Amino acid sequence: MIDTREADRMNKGRLELTVDAVANGGWCVARHEGRVVFVRHALPGERVVAEVTEETARFLRADAVEILEPSPDRVTPPCPFAGPGRCGGCDWQHATLAAQRRLKADVVAEQFRRLAGLDLKVVVEEVPGSEDGLGWRTRVRFAVDRDGTAGLRKHRSHEIEHVTECLIAHPAVEGVGAERLAWPGAASVEVVAAAGGERAVIVEPEPRRRAVVPDVDASVLLDEGRRGTRALRGRASLTERVGERDFRVTASGFWQVHPGAAATLLDAVLDFGRPGPGEWALDLYCGAGLFAAALADAVGPEGAVLGIESEPQAAQDARFNLRDLPQARIERGRVEEALDRLRIERADLVVADPPRAGLGRPVVERVAALEAARVVYVSCDPATLARDVAWFGQHGYRLEDLRAFDQYPMTHHVECVALLVRD
Repeated sequence: MIDTREADRMNKGRLELTVDAVANGGWCVARHEGRVVFVRHALPGERVVAEVTEETARFLRADAVEILEPSPDRVTPPCPFAGPGRCGGCDWQHATLAAQRRLKADVVAEQFRRLAGLDLKVVVEEVPGSEDGLGWRTRVRFAVDRDGTAGLRKHRSHEIEHVTECLIAHPAVEGVGAERLAWPGAASVEVVAAAGGERAVIVEPEPRRRAVVPDVDASVLLDEGRRGTRALRGRASLTERVGERDFRVTASGFWQVHPGAAATLLDAVLDFGRPGPGEWALDLYCGAGLFAAALADAVGPEGAVLGIESEPQAAQDARFNLRDLPQARIERGRVEEALDRLRIERADLVVADPPRAGLGRPVVERVAALEAARVVYVSCDPATLARDVAWFGQHGYRLEDLRAFDQYPMTHHVECVALLVRD
């Protein structure tokens, strides 16, 4: 028999909550005795028992461990490793795909309302290539424990969940079988699959240890941190095809992880940007040159395109990929530094696809000073996008249109493309 004090201690971290709206980051909001509680593994409208996982002076974090009154949108997660205290890779496996997209739309709308003062009707669109929300992720990074076993991190933790397979991983990624192989001496293993069937495995060794790489059907690269990444076996780059154009992409570099994302985003950018013959366009944070190539085709030989990319290997890939387009030029450097160094004072069209941190105020001010008629902003974070849109508003730009895409099913992430025009 458990005495009363022990029972109180065991139940102290459990709360019975009524779940309210969705919040950014895969959480829902509830309240307990006037304090905000951010709850994972819950859905709006549910009554749950939640176990507190973290406490701060202002709020609590918790996992829903028992569902007392389920939402009609709740389903059984397809992955046996999803759930409280398990793998942290997915946020919404317990919701239907339609509900996931509504939740993401609510998050985007709330960020724009709170940070930009705009009331938007947001619809999150499906990206072709993953009808059931599974098997889409073409790049997966596995953590490796001291025994050489690969797995995925638990949510907000350094602990590793040892999985036998990842259901959102693309079949070509799962075909390597990284979770079932031994990786002694490795800190992490990243498996990448390209659209054409090529694969690469990037191994990061533990400090002061020699990584032993098993025999895998893929190119193998050794990532030695600041010393760079070198090929041990096979090619260091992969080929991605979008439309009629091939793109060389360094295996350790950036490319959209959903197989349908590159073409979907390119169509959205061209639809919003409407580049025309003879125009002067900028592609900021251009990566391997996906948007820059299409812009160069659209503006033609009488126009010009400047792509700017800070990552050296990505800039080198972009130069290679655009080598047949003399009207396109790639410059390496930070955006504001490169614009100043090259004395860029105007543009007809600006396309920007920054990292999750967004453009930031200095870049927004520098881009706004170009007085481009149209700015197309691609973003993987609705909060930093809404913040930057508000700053653009201070410089005479208004949000003309917005599209949102479910590029990352089962997770809280959402991709947006915004069109800003000068008043």
